[in-house]
Amino acid sequence: MTSPKQALAHPASSAEAAPGSQPGAARGAHGRGTPPPEDKSPWRSRLYRWDMKASPYVFIAPFFVIFGAFSLIPLMYTAWYSLHDVQLSSLDTQTWAGLDNYQNLLSSDFFWNALKNTFTIGVISTVPQLMAAIGLAHLLNYRLRGSTVWRVVMLTPYATSVAAATLVFTLLYSWDGGMVNWLLDFVGIDPINWRESDWGSQFAVSSIVIWRWTGYNALIYLAAMQAIPADLYESAAIDGANRWQQFIHVTVPQLRPTILFTVVVSTIGATQLFGEPLLFGGVSGSKGGSEHQYQTLGLYMYDQGWIIGNLGKASAIAWSMFLILLIVAAINLLVTRRLRKSQ
Repeated sequence: MTSPKQALAHPASSAEAAPGSQPGAARGAHGRGTPPPEDKSPWRSRLYRWDMKASPYVFIAPFFVIFGAFSLIPLMYTAWYSLHDVQLSSLDTQTWAGLDNYQNLLSSDFFWNALKNTFTIGVISTVPQLMAAIGLAHLLNYRLRGSTVWRVVMLTPYATSVAAATLVFTLLYSWDGGMVNWLLDFVGIDPINWRESDWGSQFAVSSIVIWRWTGYNALIYLAAMQAIPADLYESAAIDGANRWQQFIHVTVPQLRPTILFTVVVSTIGATQLFGEPLLFGGVSGSKGGSEHQYQTLGLYMYDQGWIIGNLGKASAIAWSMFLILLIVAAINLLVTRRLRKSQ
């Protein structure tokens, strides 16, 4: 028998706990393996709900802030300028012009000439570029010695600056002492004045674009080729198809989405072509040659905005280029949907 004083001095152990209680319950609710009690504070639960809802938007907010500051706001400001008569020498003086700048573009021979040059240079540079890129990717897709080295070599032109590449090609296409004219003279062809001729100047500018972007597109095609299932090639080989037939009937059909993507990207790049013709022309680079024979839309916009100083018309040209790119994107969407339905 214990006295009441001894009972108060010695607390009950876990075995002497009240009936129905689990062993160790007397050690407290924060024992090992037992979760802490839920915090029923309304402020913390509300803060938790806000955190779960707002965190995704906070993570993607920097992109939209940068896009709005450096893309969306300038785009809207350019649209406002395109509806006004604004001169570079007096930016504070703006006169409402409505659609006059766009009407002047539609009635301008220089605009249609720049649009035609942009289209022809785009075709001359895009078609050989993508065909060569597919061929190079097909070669790199096989097991070659030093394949990593060849892939790095493919990216070297892309890593080269536009100014350096254009300077080298300007020397190659030089009228006096250029290697291209020297080779033409070696095979009995008269030298060509590449800067002054119509098709010659456009071919020269296109060759710079082809040299810079072929390797980049080749690596894109190579990545797509490596994703093609090997079973398709094995089935084609069992049916007796050689490598060329496998390339035509297996590789190319599987590359249709990638080819469409590169065509769209190359079209966008051709529409915005600026650095190569500007540097290739030298003094008359902004004019696209003495006769505007290779003046693109980018050069025409630069000439109107920064050389002549008519920012309203230059803004109208910029928005015309933007509308062209929207049309290209819409065509891409329609073709993509048809390809998906056909598959």
